[in-house]
Amino acid sequence: LYFSAQEGILIFYHIKELQYEMKICADISQPISSLVFSPDYTSLLLVTDQGTVYSYKPAHSGEAVKLLDTSSSCFLAADFLTPGNNYCVSVTISGEVQVWSLEDGTFLSKLNLGTEVHV
Repeated sequence: LYFSAQEGILIFYHIKELQYEMKICADISQPISSLVFSPDYTSLLLVTDQGTVYSYKPAHSGEAVKLLDTSSSCFLAADFLTPGNNYCVSVTISGEVQVWSLEDGTFLSKLNLGTEVHV
């Protein structure tokens, strides 16, 4: 079970029967608004409401790596663009959908929906 604390800490709980172990995986120092696993469960996106997206690979147990920073205070959410784990899609409150490369954080494309978006 992965869990994010308000302070921007990613925590992993390994639960077995009535026992559990807790491990702090990463500290990104920004409140995490959502956690999203890739379709093959090899990567975890840590999304902040400030428009920053980090990648964490559970099998490697390393630090979270900053993938992109949209610098948008109107940032709502991000998710993997499937199939594969190469692209990310984000959306802002104003209805702008953006596509990013997860390899280097390169902005690739955008589409304006022409309406406000809410989650």
